[in-house]
Amino acid sequence: MIKVKADSIIHVIVATGEWGQDGLRYRRHRLAEFLASDPETKEVIWVCPSASRHTAPFQPITDRMKQLTIPDVLKSKFFRFGRYQDMFYIHKLSPLLEHLRQEEKKGIAVCLWYTFPGFPLLSSLFEWKHIVYDCSDLWGEPISGKNNLLSYMRQRVIVKAENRIIKYAHSITCSSQYLHDQIKKRLMGEPKDVFTVENGVEYDVFAKSNLPCKEDVLQGREGTVLGFIGGIKPKLDFDMIAEAARMQPDWTFLFVGPDGTNGDPSFQHALKLPNVIWTGAVAPEEVPAYMKLIDVGMMPYKQSPYNQAVFPLKLYEFLAAGIPVVGLNLPSTERLKENDVYEYLEGEDPALFVEACQKVISKKDDMTYRHLRQSRAKKKDWHALFTNMVELTNIKENA
Repeated sequence: MIKVKADSIIHVIVATGEWGQDGLRYRRHRLAEFLASDPETKEVIWVCPSASRHTAPFQPITDRMKQLTIPDVLKSKFFRFGRYQDMFYIHKLSPLLEHLRQEEKKGIAVCLWYTFPGFPLLSSLFEWKHIVYDCSDLWGEPISGKNNLLSYMRQRVIVKAENRIIKYAHSITCSSQYLHDQIKKRLMGEPKDVFTVENGVEYDVFAKSNLPCKEDVLQGREGTVLGFIGGIKPKLDFDMIAEAARMQPDWTFLFVGPDGTNGDPSFQHALKLPNVIWTGAVAPEEVPAYMKLIDVGMMPYKQSPYNQAVFPLKLYEFLAAGIPVVGLNLPSTERLKENDVYEYLEGEDPALFVEACQKVISKKDDMTYRHLRQSRAKKKDWHALFTNMVELTNIKENA
């Protein structure tokens, strides 16, 4: 690899929301931190839409990272279409472009990373040394799996913006093979580098945590605990979980994370059951403490086009903590099925889900299998994955 001198590259990352929004850390956050930690990076600029307006154009995140927010047209979710339509955001990019032009005059190389298909015109407003589209979702599909006229209109707008980004990107990385295949189809034979780099884990954070267990959240309940940790969204099958909870009243079904369901009645209905507990949002650094409560990591996703593309962040986090996992309707993970490590199912049958959980519970504390789970996760440490991503995209060589 060609070596670049220290503090010689600026990475601009187009992200879905403000850095601390909803308190969760996604793939894009880990990517930003990885790039910021590189000695060759001068700074990382996090460009994102926002429902609020800031007085200063840039807000600091760390000493090598800062944020530029692009205010939505109006606060209502309906007006988020402005993120994909040039006329609604082009003038709001002026502070960023002026800053980058000044840095370019000093000999600084500037690279652009799209992590969602917003602000597509940005790809052609500056002489970028390299553009990468890191695709981690089937952005046009409704997360709930339910289609209507509004979701169809939204899909058309987003797909059009995404096609422009795909056109201008020099390299494309995808978090699942399904997304890789979808991008390839849209390229229609055009030669362009497309790579699959699945989600990983901060291995030591989960495998070597010495945080005390958060037992108080179980409200005095004992016995088996099935846990989900992350954003609680309509892509999860709450009806199936509610049925499973009725079938196994001695089990506790624990949800840890912010409610992103927008009042989904199926989630509220499940919470009325005495053995379904929701903690609310927790700080990312506290997640390993909640992991210690869990006997089986559950990933109960619905059958939907959106979930066809998902490679869940929590899979390797559960495994790094030594916890067996049961996943539903996540075809990108099916090939990882392994006895007493990861059980994979399709459909919505609560009886089959309970059976799979009972199977892995029997070996949950077996040290041989615990070490096996952790060994699978250790190979997927974020640092190694992002190092590989940088090499695959040749981003430093082009800078």
